[in-house]
Amino acid sequence: MASLKELKGRINSVKSTQKITKAKQMVAAAKLRKAQAAAEEARPYAERLASVMASLAGRAGDSDNAPRLLTGTGSTKRHLLVVANSDKGLAGAFNSNIVRAALAKAKELIAEDKEVEFYLIGRKGRAPIRRAYPDRVGVNFDTTDVREPGYAEAEKIAEELIGMYEDGRFDIAHLFYSKFKSALTQTPTRQQIIPVPAPDAATTDNSAPTGAVVDYEPSEEEILEELLPRYLKTQLFGALLENNASEQGASMTAMDNATRNAGDLIDKLTIQYNRSRQAAITTELIEIIAGAEAL
Repeated sequence: MASLKELKGRINSVKSTQKITKAKQMVAAAKLRKAQAAAEEARPYAERLASVMASLAGRAGDSDNAPRLLTGTGSTKRHLLVVANSDKGLAGAFNSNIVRAALAKAKELIAEDKEVEFYLIGRKGRAPIRRAYPDRVGVNFDTTDVREPGYAEAEKIAEELIGMYEDGRFDIAHLFYSKFKSALTQTPTRQQIIPVPAPDAATTDNSAPTGAVVDYEPSEEEILEELLPRYLKTQLFGALLENNASEQGASMTAMDNATRNAGDLIDKLTIQYNRSRQAAITTELIEIIAGAEAL
């Protein structure tokens, strides 16, 4: 049985931990409001760009001059898995859920006799992926010096991916990130980003009159040549924003649970401390009374 001194030390230690988790919960809640607003504001832009892409891709997709970012290499042998994680922990299962989805896809592709390589964004996903596939981790995009990954990082990642694609290092690239729904719900998401899948025509803008003919100047192929890299950057930027909001939501929830658990543990230890203290006092009284009766 623990001594009174040990119990008191444990109570003070848990109280200190509770103060830290409560502070981190408040910080995450403050960051979540900003991150959620940024993610929600970016969605309409991405949707509108997707509608433009659908219109152009529908007309130029079968052309011999269509960009390779749209048509692909003609092969599905080599796959690149782009896994976006954070650099910080204490966010519950946020990082592990993304990694689990990526590992499941890698296992599926390898079973189909495909070549798989990982492109890792952030620090937290590196260790489990390296343990599972030590020879398949290609590039690590470092974000440790970035406070909040944004468009500048998305632009660098997109340019690096396009360079790898043009060098023939992969045929298809998949992006793994966490889509933000609420502070309690973040959904691990897989999205093909290269070759850029032609968006569903249902997402196109229906404001134009039925049967209207739209002429593009320059040609659809030339516009796509310029627009596809920008579309890729937008998708990566949106994924980073969704990831940031998801991380803050997961962190706030995890720290709230940790604070509650610390409170429950403090209550249990306090009860144990009081019982032990009462037992010690009772034992001392019995010894005093027994000594007095012996006299």
